[in-house]
Parts: sequence; C-alpha cells; structure tokens
Amino acid sequence: MGTHTPNLECRMYEAKYPEVDMAVMIQVKNIADMGAYVSLLEYNNIEGMILFSELSRRRIRSVSSLIRVGRIEPVMVLRVDKEKGYIDLSKRRVSEEDIQACEERYNKSKLVHSIMRHVAETMGIDLEVTKVVPAVTEEIKEALVKNIRRRMTPQPLKIRADIEMKCFQFDGVLHIKDAMRKAEAAGNKDCPVKIKLVAPPLYVLTTQTLDKEQGISVLNKAIAACTEAIEQHKGKLVVKEPPRAVSERDDKLLAEHMAKLRNDNEEVSGDEDSEEEEDTGMGDVDVENAGPGITE
Repeated sequence: MGTHTPNLECRMYEAKYPEVDMAVMIQVKNIADMGAYVSLLEYNNIEGMILFSELSRRRIRSVSSLIRVGRIEPVMVLRVDKEKGYIDLSKRRVSEEDIQACEERYNKSKLVHSIMRHVAETMGIDLEVTKVVPAVTEEIKEALVKNIRRRMTPQPLKIRADIEMKCFQFDGVLHIKDAMRKAEAAGNKDCPVKIKLVAPPLYVLTTQTLDKEQGISVLNKAIAACTEAIEQHKGKLVVKEPPRAVSERDDKLLAEHMAKLRNDNEEVSGDEDSEEEEDTGMGDVDVENAGPGITE
C-alpha cells in the first residue's frame, strides 16, 4: 500500500446526477442575488441552486426565515443539465411525503456510505472504483461484515397516535388520569405504552418497537382501554390521528409544538398577574391547572 492516500470522496448512488422530480438532501452553502447555492449531499456535494421564486408558495417577506446557510433539508429537482452540470432545485414543490421518503432514504444511504468509507479508510483503499478490480478480498469482506453487524442493528420504530379526551363530570381530571393509566397498562415489555398531555384536550400515545404491526396493534388496544374507562364517566375520546410509525422529524415538530404551548401558557399566566391587564377574557380561570374542561 505504501504512501497511497486513499480517495474517500464518492457519491452514494450509481447515477451521477439525480432525476427530475426526485427529492434530494441538500446543504445550503451561500445566498446570492438570485437564490441559494447548495451542495447535493448524496451526490458527492455537487452544486445546485434554489431560485428565490422556488422557496415558498406564499409571498416571501424574509428570505432568511426560509433558508439559512448550513441548513440540511430535502428539496425537489426541477432541471438537470448534465452537459453544464447545472441543477435547479425547488423548496416549495416538495411535499410532506417527499420529505419523509427522502429523509428515510438519505439516513439509510448515509449509514451504508459511512460504513464503506470507514472500511476504505482503514484498509487504505479507494472508496470509488474507477477501474475494474478483482473480487473483494476475504480481508475486506470480513471488515465489511464486522462493520455492518455493529452499525446496522435494527432500530426500534416509534409508533404514535393522537387523541382528544374530555370529561366534564365532577372530578373529570381524576377520571382522565385513570383512563391514561388504563391506556399505559395495555402496553407490554416489548411495546411499553406512554400517554402524554399536549394541551387539553389533546393527548399523544407512543410506543417503541421493532415490529411495526405489533406496535400499532398495542396502541389500538391502549386506545380501546382508555375509551372504555373514560366513557364509564360520561367522558369522550376521539381519535385525531390513528397509530402510525413516525419519524424523528414528527417527534421534533411535536416537541416544538408542546414548547410553544407551554410558552403561550406562561405568557397568559404572566398577563393575569399584571395589574394593568384587568380583563383576561376568561374570568378567574387558571389555564395551566384547569384540566381538560377547557377546549381550544
């Protein structure tokens, strides 16, 4: 091997360029007069451009609120000029489904790519094969298998359901807490169920499992147990979003939503304490501790 420094730069897929109407993962490099220059992370950082007109479907008040240098996100491919190497991209045309599919594909590809890169680096060989090479040696094969076993163990899936639960009976809050306990009791060792209040009357049920079907089934049982418990006290449970597998992105959005609601609540409490603000519009209601009787 001598002094050969291995070439560790290489795209993640066989195709040199992405196809039109495909969602790709980019990182924003800099903002120019016409748009933003970005790197296509799955294609060995080749350059693309998002014109400002392709940033949002709505009127743009501030470019910086829509795109920031360093940010990594999925966008849609509009045009590819393979001769000149130009790639035009759009942020406004990428749908939620495209975003989710792109994130899943990118995370898997990135993992495979990093395993291959690590093996190439430790073995002192080029990552990108530019000429015909003999079959993979036993040594390389062993290193690959070892890394794959270590890095590609199945990851548990997060399953989530969103429900609304109300109970206007006397002690309604206690009945709701009891129903929440019944929901959690429907979980098992492989699929533990957690139920959390987002903001009255909205709650989320979650579980983590390697088996998606089992996770969905357990959450459905938890919802059934919760419904039965709350209906005994003339309460009501409505399923807003049935059990489904969720991504890290969904988790992040939920966490941000909960943080915003907490913040709004604190601001409301702050208003009530101030002397100038006589009428808060809700009488003497303590929003934070009022329990599920208050709907949005």
